[in-house]
Amino acid sequence: MSRIFISGSSTGLGLMAGELLASQGHRIVLHARNAARADDARRNLSSAEAVVIGDLETIAGARNVADQVNALGHFDAVIHNAAVGYREGHRLTSDGLPYVFAINTLAAYILTALIERPERLVYLSSGMHHHANANLDDILWKKRRWNGSTAYAESKLHDAMLAFAVARRWPDVFSNALEPGWVPTKMGGPGAPDDMDQAHLTQVWLAAGEDPKADVTGQYFYHLKRMEPNPEAQDYTLQDRLVAVCAEISGIGLPA
Repeated sequence: MSRIFISGSSTGLGLMAGELLASQGHRIVLHARNAARADDARRNLSSAEAVVIGDLETIAGARNVADQVNALGHFDAVIHNAAVGYREGHRLTSDGLPYVFAINTLAAYILTALIERPERLVYLSSGMHHHANANLDDILWKKRRWNGSTAYAESKLHDAMLAFAVARRWPDVFSNALEPGWVPTKMGGPGAPDDMDQAHLTQVWLAAGEDPKADVTGQYFYHLKRMEPNPEAQDYTLQDRLVAVCAEISGIGLPA
């Protein structure tokens, strides 16, 4: 059985993945933004080994979460699930970064760079990434008029790019991305049309490591099947630029 950390797992798809993995006998550590959400997570999944508490919107907060995870020991897999949605307004974090970028892109990068390297990394993207551009020259939205939907789609493209960059740099790790579908979570909204019963299965399958068919890297999935991602996600030059931009902004390098 595997030991798995899931970011952003006090509710929604992260919690659903944790519940399914725990039912399969895996050891699960959840993550919540604050103490109140952590209490909810413990009630919802009492078998969780621990709940890490920390807000990922700041660089210091993401560092702290990574430190707490490392203090718990080695993990076989990490699911990068934490995210905010496409209806966010333009607000800046205390680091002066757009909120959507800080949580959806930069926090995933920081946790990847700082958490002791697992055997499996799973990144949640979105179907919206297919129509996005990486826009690395204006990743902080200083030149463009804010659009929450576009910012979200870009961030989910960045997550796929990060998954594939890691797959290239760390050949001993299975690093993949997926889209869960547009489902009626708090983020997706009540009118989302896709199947909630399918939305958490792919990340569970990729993280558990029990099926040899999941022993792949640098791939993109939708409902347990491979899918072609946005071509920009597979562009090595863009991948490397994204890593460099995140390293410069955070002051944290991605280990070789």
